[in-house]
Amino acid sequence: MKGIVLIMDGMGDRPLKELDNQTPLQAANTPNMDKMAAEGITGIMDSIAPGIIPGSDTAHLSILGYNPYEVYTGRGPFEANGVGVDVLPGDIAFRCNFSTADEDLIVTDRRAGRIKSGTKEIVEVLNTMKLEDYPDIKIIFKESTGHRAVLVLRGEGLSDKVSDADPKVEGNKPKEVKALDDSEEAKKTADILNQLVKKSYEMVKDHPVNLKRIEEGEPPANIIIPRGAGEVPVVESLNDKYEVNSACIAETGLIMGIGRFAGMDIIEMEDVTGGIDTNLYNIRDTIIDQVKNSDHDFFLINIDGADEAGHDGQIKEKKEFIEKVDEIVMSELIKLEDVYIYLTADHSTPISVKNHSGDPVPVIIRGPEVRVDDVCEFSEVACAKGGLNRIRGSDVMNIMMDLMNYAHKFGA
Repeated sequence: MKGIVLIMDGMGDRPLKELDNQTPLQAANTPNMDKMAAEGITGIMDSIAPGIIPGSDTAHLSILGYNPYEVYTGRGPFEANGVGVDVLPGDIAFRCNFSTADEDLIVTDRRAGRIKSGTKEIVEVLNTMKLEDYPDIKIIFKESTGHRAVLVLRGEGLSDKVSDADPKVEGNKPKEVKALDDSEEAKKTADILNQLVKKSYEMVKDHPVNLKRIEEGEPPANIIIPRGAGEVPVVESLNDKYEVNSACIAETGLIMGIGRFAGMDIIEMEDVTGGIDTNLYNIRDTIIDQVKNSDHDFFLINIDGADEAGHDGQIKEKKEFIEKVDEIVMSELIKLEDVYIYLTADHSTPISVKNHSGDPVPVIIRGPEVRVDDVCEFSEVACAKGGLNRIRGSDVMNIMMDLMNYAHKFGA
């Protein structure tokens, strides 16, 4: 038997008065997801624990059966590994935003208008960066999808015990990075980052890509803002842990990075953005081809657009993206035979919050001999009445391995 854990990133939400006190998922027309609910068993899930607000990284780690409190050192290493940077022991990695700042370094757009192209050319310039005070520190940038990028610092005497530069909201300068302990390594790393942020603006504010964006009325990607520092972690192989042959199908560097650290094969796709404009047909065709024609028996799949809409407070766009996934992707996945599909979200990203929340997310498991309950709708409210009741992310792999007949008996 094959198994799929399909995570619609940030799909969960809260009731909105603009949708007659429904969530975007409740309001969406999702006949295929509803059919899956009617043919499967449902419930709700806390990715980590009730009331704990998960990041996409910590949520995915938990869902894959890892204890995020033990293996999570920060988001940066996963992002870096996901976009193809060969991180080494001792490296300190960060996730970054291409952002827009004015001449006073006031951030006017944290995501540079959600820039879609030109970041590779900007990174080519940034990768020539040298800091006079730290000539022995190697600075490595790599673009990811959209406004996302990664930064790796390599050298002696570095630490991941530093704060973020992200101001979180527009209208402020990047935060001063500070050491989070009294070590000289942390103080040194904080100073490097503060110099690096200012240097990035000096180096790319007049880059041809940015001058063209300004001319076209688009926010330039003229400053790099790092956050999510982490030292490279050691993670047990998922294949060894569960005796499966696994693959990861994802759009973003973060999720691909988690898959790589877990020893999963990474199935790359073209024309995917991690946003609501992504090519869902390519995602669908990749999933179908891999399930039908590859030797992999377990798949982690992440579709990211609902999360972006939640962060941007886009009610209509979030609802419509969920509907597009149902129409384009789920309409074909539901035809697969002898496959267990676990459909859920990694966390809620409520429109009203524009960020992650600790609200539980809905779950469906559909496949052969599943104990079907009475729920016929896929939503946060309907699934709360289902036969799975309320579970945690750490339960997912145990449940899936049992259904797929990969589990071993505990006890004599």
